[in-house]
Amino acid sequence: MYVCLCAGVTSQQVIDAVKDGASTTRQVGERTGAGTVCGRCKSNIRALIAATLQQSARR
Repeated sequence: MYVCLCAGVTSQQVIDAVKDGASTTRQVGERTGAGTVCGRCKSNIRALIAATLQQSARR
């Protein structure tokens, strides 16, 4: 599913960026381009970051 239509970034790309060490919307944007054009997707990016980090902490 696309998270950022402007940059064509999928939720999996955001999750992969978080697993590779990104923990903020800025860091995800630097790695994927998500949230760097209009910014409407930043709340969804933040939610994906939180969910991914929470899931990683459970392991």
